[in-house]
Amino acid sequence: MSRVLQLASGPVSAAALAPAVRWLADGGIVAFPTDTLYGLAVDPFSGSAVAALFDLKGRSSAAAIPLVAGSRTSVESWIGRLHGATAALADRFWPGPLSLIIDAPATIVPAVHAGTHSVAVRVPAHDLARAFADACGRPITATSANASGAPPVSTAADLGAIADDPRVLVIDGGRTPGGPPSTIVDARAGEPIVVRDGAIARDRVLRSSHR
Repeated sequence: MSRVLQLASGPVSAAALAPAVRWLADGGIVAFPTDTLYGLAVDPFSGSAVAALFDLKGRSSAAAIPLVAGSRTSVESWIGRLHGATAALADRFWPGPLSLIIDAPATIVPAVHAGTHSVAVRVPAHDLARAFADACGRPITATSANASGAPPVSTAADLGAIADDPRVLVIDGGRTPGGPPSTIVDARAGEPIVVRDGAIARDRVLRSSHR
């Protein structure tokens, strides 16, 4: 791993993240820690960067890419306003490993939503991940940092060939909590639908929607 930014977990300054922000702004891919596993970030509004991400992972064009943001304000500024049950779930579980499906803006690269015009986004409970997204000035992708079909990783040392790719810069923020990925929920119609089970139990999501 020749392009590694070593950062301690916890609060981190924008200055410390500047090399990774420049890398991403120039169309590069950044591996970074989240509150679950390591993810891969690119600018979801850059067609060339998104194409590089799909190529790196060997990901099917039919598979959508989730996003993370530094705050709910960033989500609503770049992706769209949250309403109804979606807003209530964001209030309850953000920051945290709950991804909420909302309508994708026309400005986002279509490959990010795989033609569905919907995108999953969350605010992670991880200081470094939020700081990185904030420093980038917009939501970023957060698909798992592994080739499609390979197991996800919880340390930078386990990134393997991903870290060796010249398009990738690694933010090594130490070991992540691991475990399952974020739970994905679609609550746009009012009653939440769990699209993917994950770190937040299904019954917790459903109970929260009835309070």
